[in-house]
Amino acid sequence: VSTQSTGSASHQRTEHHPRLFLLSQTNELRALHTILRARETQRPDFVFYADRLIRLLIEEALNFLPFSPQTVITPTGVLFQGTSFVSSICGVSIVRAGEAMERSLRVVCKSVRIGKILIQREHETATPQLYYFKLPEDIASRYVLLLDPVVGTGGSALQALEVLRGHGVEESKIIFITILTTPEGLKEIAKSFPKITILTSAVDQRLDEKNNIVPGIGEFGDRYWGTTKPVN
Repeated sequence: VSTQSTGSASHQRTEHHPRLFLLSQTNELRALHTILRARETQRPDFVFYADRLIRLLIEEALNFLPFSPQTVITPTGVLFQGTSFVSSICGVSIVRAGEAMERSLRVVCKSVRIGKILIQREHETATPQLYYFKLPEDIASRYVLLLDPVVGTGGSALQALEVLRGHGVEESKIIFITILTTPEGLKEIAKSFPKITILTSAVDQRLDEKNNIVPGIGEFGDRYWGTTKPVN
């Protein structure tokens, strides 16, 4: 018999998506967000604290996987009633910002397979376009941890989710892990993918007229990979 946790360090928020879970808003989490959101934070600190936050999200995401009871014998000869994972998983990152989350996934999940989906916005229309994907051949039989640190309009996430659905991944087996989301993006995802699980550490206020997240975190990929000019 397998059981599925509802997440021990998160709580459900259904006003924007029926299966949205938000990390518990602890002082530690707020401190991490303060560092990451500050415009003067330099890249070494941004990477270090982003990795810490991503690790928290990855660990919590595993609580949404199915488990089965397992009994083991401890070194003292006593039985311990525990649990064990009962399903295979893989990660899929939305290139390139999502690749920043791969290291934490590999630290937590030994020898995990990771696929990639490249989506870029057209300059004239600002609509997301699918350019490339490479996924594990047996992805339809796995739980998928979809990785993208920021969800603004939700367009890139929707494209990636369509790719997964097109490869036979059940909607209920997708756990979308993201640092930062918006009400607008979550509502768009809910229209087409209400059964996926979304785990985030923050739901920001809104998008502005240029689709920038308010208050936001800036261009996550540029800040993480060092391809933006530092703020003086």
